[in-house]
Amino acid sequence: MTSVCIPVAGAGHRLPSLRRHHHPKPSYGQPTRFRCYVDEEGTSARECVSSFKGMKSVACGLLAAWAVTAASPVVAANQRLPPLSTDPNRCERAFVGNTIGQANGVYDKPIDLRFCDYTNDKSNLKGKSLAAALMSEAKFDGADMSEVVMSKAYAVGASFKGVDFSNAVLDRVNFGNADLQGVIFKNTVLSGSTFNDAKLEGAVFEDTIIGYIDLQKLCTNTSINAEGRAELGCR
Repeated sequence: MTSVCIPVAGAGHRLPSLRRHHHPKPSYGQPTRFRCYVDEEGTSARECVSSFKGMKSVACGLLAAWAVTAASPVVAANQRLPPLSTDPNRCERAFVGNTIGQANGVYDKPIDLRFCDYTNDKSNLKGKSLAAALMSEAKFDGADMSEVVMSKAYAVGASFKGVDFSNAVLDRVNFGNADLQGVIFKNTVLSGSTFNDAKLEGAVFEDTIIGYIDLQKLCTNTSINAEGRAELGCR
């Protein structure tokens, strides 16, 4: 919840006069304050205490707009995921990939792979573009996903045990609570990706491409073994 208080002129604050005519001295009460509250999604703003209705409406509107733009992408993704696709062939779309997929997550049609099972797939996923794919709770254990592009993918709770991500682009992927034990991140781009509570035992980070800030966050994951921490350069 975000709270903003703005003090308005009250007792002790004199307003400048543009003319030298004598006018009755305005009567000011206690300092007037108004407070706006915005919910977590930034979708509403309401006033608690105010006597300046025009000002409160403008301020609360601006605060709501700010909250929408400042909202965490992760929170938004958790709360605004679309309903599960009813396409009976939705899992097969991964074998085609995103035909116009790019690193910024542009797609012609959402790729919904949630709850799909690609265990030990060694040929169909390699080199595919799965930008902005929804992958939560899917299984990719033992699959060959080398050279894939998964920019902005949502893989919370997915299982990637033993997956080969060599030379892949995993930019801004949410791997929260994912099982990544034994994953190979050799020469893999991991910039902007998050691994909150992910299992990374035995993960290989040889020549991984990752930003300094992202590296510091990744190094806080205690499941990474000593060899993996050495490859990353964790201190």
